[in-house]
Amino acid sequence: MSKPFPDAGPRPSDDGLRDTYDRVARAYDAELADELDHKPLDRALLVAFLELAGPGRVADVGCGPGHVTRFLAARHPDVTGLDLSPEMIAIARERAPEIPFTVASMLSLPVADGTWAGAVAMYSIIHLSPPDRAAAFGELARAIRGDGRLLVSFHVEGPDVPAGGTSHLTSWFGAQVDVDVHFLDPDAVRGDLVAAGFRIESVMLREPLDPAEFPSRRAYLLASRVR
Repeated sequence: MSKPFPDAGPRPSDDGLRDTYDRVARAYDAELADELDHKPLDRALLVAFLELAGPGRVADVGCGPGHVTRFLAARHPDVTGLDLSPEMIAIARERAPEIPFTVASMLSLPVADGTWAGAVAMYSIIHLSPPDRAAAFGELARAIRGDGRLLVSFHVEGPDVPAGGTSHLTSWFGAQVDVDVHFLDPDAVRGDLVAAGFRIESVMLREPLDPAEFPSRRAYLLASRVR
C-alpha cells in the first residue's frame, strides 16, 4: 500500500533512540569511521550487493555518520543515506557533502513505492522491537523495487547474551544512555523478511574479528524483493 510522501518525521517510539545516537555521534564516528578497512568480508558483501542491485538508487538505511555510505558511493553512482539522528546526518554531510543524506526513520521511509534498486541495513535493526522490526522490513519492501536487493546485518550472540537475548546499555561511547541492543536469531529475521515480501538468497554467519570489533557473532542476510 502506498503511503503519504514525503514523510521523514520520527515516530514517538523513535525519540529515545534518536537522542541516544545524537549524544554519541562524534565519538561513534571517531571510533568507527575506518572500520571497513579491517573487515574484508563486509567489503566483499557490499560489493556483491551493488553488483546484484544493478542500476538505480541504493540506500544505506540507518547510515550513522556515513562510513558505509561512502564506501558504496565510491563504487556506485547513485547512493543515498538515511538516519534517525540529526547529529549523525550532520557528520555524514560534513564528511561527504556530495552524497544526499536525509534525517528519517526506517519505520517511515520518505520515498515513493519502488524507488530504490536496493538498500543495506547494517546493524540498524538491532534496537528495534519485534513489531517495529516487522514494520521496518515492510517499509523496506515498499521502497525497494521488484527484484531489488536488501542486505541486512545484525548481532546474533555475544558475551553472556544468547541469540534472542537483549543487552541494556547505560553507558556507551563515553556517554550515559538508556538503550536496548537485541541479539537476533537468524531464523527469526529470515521469517520476518519473507513475511514482508522478500526472498532469502544468502545467509552468512561469522565470528568476531578480534580486536577490530565488539566480540559478537554476526549474521548477514541477502534478500531480493519479490515482484
